[in-house]
Amino acid sequence: MLTYVFPGQGAQQKGMGSSLFDEFEELTRSADSVLGYSIKDLCLEDPDKLLDQTQYTQPAMYVVNALSYYQKLRETGRVPDFVAGHSLGEYNALLAAEVFDFKTGLLLVRKRGELMGRASGGGMAAVLNASEAEIRTILTENGLGSVDLANFNTPSQIVLSGRAEDIEVAKPLFQTGNHLFVPLRTSGAFHSRYMEPARAEFAAFLGGIEFSEPRIPVVSNVTARVYENHLAKESLAQQMVNAVRWSDTVEHLLEHSGMEFEEIGHGNVLTKLLTKIRRELAAEKKTPPPVARTSSENPVELVRKWNERYAIGSRFRSTTGNYGHLETATAASVLFGHRAAVYMHGYRGYFDLQELEPVPATQ
Repeated sequence: MLTYVFPGQGAQQKGMGSSLFDEFEELTRSADSVLGYSIKDLCLEDPDKLLDQTQYTQPAMYVVNALSYYQKLRETGRVPDFVAGHSLGEYNALLAAEVFDFKTGLLLVRKRGELMGRASGGGMAAVLNASEAEIRTILTENGLGSVDLANFNTPSQIVLSGRAEDIEVAKPLFQTGNHLFVPLRTSGAFHSRYMEPARAEFAAFLGGIEFSEPRIPVVSNVTARVYENHLAKESLAQQMVNAVRWSDTVEHLLEHSGMEFEEIGHGNVLTKLLTKIRRELAAEKKTPPPVARTSSENPVELVRKWNERYAIGSRFRSTTGNYGHLETATAASVLFGHRAAVYMHGYRGYFDLQELEPVPATQ
């Protein structure tokens, strides 16, 4: 079985879609007429430095994702068994399922981008190497019930969203022990209670749009389950104030035997998340052996020896896949009580210590 997944905001990059706009000239012209500017110039040249502004990012990502999907259909003729998208990418999943056409989807995304682009006073940050339960406990114990959990990207990579001052207060709470706190570049508290005014306005806008029955099952960000058609509009509006349950979405799809995934659009953000989710789910399901392991096998001992030998910033390569040269971003730590791992720049994720080998200084 096959699922196509579509990335959302954050995957944008100048130069994206370079092979698509001339191939799909009619759709590119249609996008220009809806937006009132050249989508090709925005994506390839970005002369006014607008590509990272939400109201421009979202239409750009939608168009590149859509044209990438049409190109994939043209090349392979294969229709996937399921589709899903991360946040904004869900609109491309619905487009692929023919719930609406290209132009209608772009009108929706333009409105969504405008509403989210107006948001101010908010902040977001990714917390790494912490479970949902750990994060909620820390927030509650420190009187930060005003901070929402916005994105469940993997079991141990969760995004916080809230007022900018509250995110700043939360920062030192997640910079102790094994946790890693990464502020995100946004002025809005997306996927949180603070987007309620935008949700209400977007829900009213959706009321005037006609949706069709999905021709391919679409997995919703809000429920991590396949869309019920009569709830599609409500789900899209609720997505603005609810968490993106991406990890649960992938876990649900993996329940289908032999499920494969292919990322459609620019970059490989979701492909990397898929690898992390698979790895972390597998680690969670492992049961530690009932007898004590020798010190050479003990993850605490492995971590201690690693940190004595390697400084942060050391370079490694994976022995299990071609990820290029990696650089440690943190000290090694024990994840989930039994996994000796270290967080890497370049890949932006954790690797088991035993699957890494150092890169000689001359390479």
